Amino acid sequence: MLGPRRAVLFLIALLVALFALPTADATASAGGSTNNWAVLVCSSAKFVPLAPQYRTVKRLGIPDSQIILMLADDAACNPRNPFAGTVYSNADRKTDLYGETIEVDYKGDEVTVETFLRLLSGRLPESTPPSKRLNTDSRSNIFVYMTGHGGDEFLKFQDREEISAYDLAYAFGGMWAKGRYNEILFMVDTCQANTLYSKFYSPNIVATGSSAKDENSLSHHNDNDIGVAVTDRYTHHVLTFLEGINKTSNVTLQNLFDTFSFEIMQSNAGVRSDLFQRPLDETLLTDFFGGVFEVELSSPMDEAGATSTATSPEDDDVPMESGPRPRRRRVEAVPAAPKEPWSTQKIIFSSGLLVAVQVAGVMFARSRSQTQQA
Repeated sequence: MLGPRRAVLFLIALLVALFALPTADATASAGGSTNNWAVLVCSSAKFVPLAPQYRTVKRLGIPDSQIILMLADDAACNPRNPFAGTVYSNADRKTDLYGETIEVDYKGDEVTVETFLRLLSGRLPESTPPSKRLNTDSRSNIFVYMTGHGGDEFLKFQDREEISAYDLAYAFGGMWAKGRYNEILFMVDTCQANTLYSKFYSPNIVATGSSAKDENSLSHHNDNDIGVAVTDRYTHHVLTFLEGINKTSNVTLQNLFDTFSFEIMQSNAGVRSDLFQRPLDETLLTDFFGGVFEVELSSPMDEAGATSTATSPEDDDVPMESGPRPRRRRVEAVPAAPKEPWSTQKIIFSSGLLVAVQVAGVMFARSRSQTQQA
């Protein structure tokens, strides 16, 4: 049993150690993601399909239920598209990126600045179905991709309104305050794109854009049958790079950013990482583009054979060896419960420690007084 003097010293040491701990901002992101989401936005009525981005994130494992696709103009059904119901990002038209499985959540006049900001904040009408909601939490990594007509610190929506760099910064700030994300990868392809993330202030955001201030974001190539450019240089380069990775790839964000060059894009693509807590060369692309798989726990055949394995949906197609198959139950990742802000935790814990110190001090004074009387 500790004496009064030792108890006081021990409690003081605990109090000092508490304030020496790293802050929540520094520890929240490391290995903290349990679910990945993608928000893909084409804000202007121009023929720049988002189908390639949609196909990429879906191929790498993010399900449709966690992809929000906003198209101001339906390229597949555009009268200027002679190949109705299809979208190709290359003039050779080898792969139909639109297909029959694409799920568009917002299209046409639904794509507005208000709708986009409400989507990020979660303040949508009660009648909004779950498929059109961004149901993220404090353990969610979000890939946000935006394209359209833009300029210095703004991006047009439907050629009628604009979203500014301040709007985006405040929206992400509100998301962080409400515990709606763990980390964000923000990617924008428009003229003067790098100015759109210049006002960001919230932690755990890494941003990249296609062009610097006073620069245009140029198209990659034209499809003469359609009469327009079908993809931009920046987006074409990023998607070509992503086609070389799979769900288990160890390619990092830094590997991608190192490939950016003026010769390829004819503009100065930018990267901002000062708000991001992890080193870019240790952050995998699949931390944002890949899906977080469910876990299947196998019932043990015996005490020594109990194991747990992570499997992907494709594993169901793999033939099993002959013999009895162990019964399995599917367990989904459960989001972490919301916690009190770190500053609040410090105040509560510090107050408790101070009370304990005061009590120990009184006990020590009484013990000393009794010793002197004896």
